[in-house]
Amino acid sequence: MIRSEILKEITPILRDQLVVCNIGIPSQELHTIDDQPTNFYMLGTMGLASSIGLGLALSQPKPVIVIDGDGSVLTNLGTLPTIANNVADNYILLIIDNGSYGSTGDQPTYAGRKTSLAKMAEAAGCDRVIECPAEDTGRVLQEALDAMQMTIIVSKCESGNAKMPPITMDPVVIRDRFMKAVQA
Repeated sequence: MIRSEILKEITPILRDQLVVCNIGIPSQELHTIDDQPTNFYMLGTMGLASSIGLGLALSQPKPVIVIDGDGSVLTNLGTLPTIANNVADNYILLIIDNGSYGSTGDQPTYAGRKTSLAKMAEAAGCDRVIECPAEDTGRVLQEALDAMQMTIIVSKCESGNAKMPPITMDPVVIRDRFMKAVQA
């Protein structure tokens, strides 16, 4: 199972939730599969989806789901202790770990070798960390929403990208419609 297949499976769960989606192809895939005003697509800030999502969760009560990748989390490992020390029970970080930098040509990441992002999150102090195979992502995500407790999910999947068109929506439009969804 590749990332786009996970996204197709979880879109019914994501619909009407506040979603911050990782830069590049993950945002393109989510946009093409199920564009929603409640989705904030990252277009130029690798490694910051988890931080932006945490700030959003801390500032308002609605559930926030961040869809991030192993490569992006590895570029901003400081986000894990920040998350652990600023608990927001309306925050879910879903790391889709395909062991590669998918948006730049599928170069392998260390998460695809010896590094465990789940163990790193636990070592940073995150209390609820769940690693699952790709096929269980939907169930684990729904359980995390139902638990109403900050959760880090590491979904292990195969490397690979679906062919998706670029997002042509202006970044200001993405921001404005997302801000309206947050305020609704």
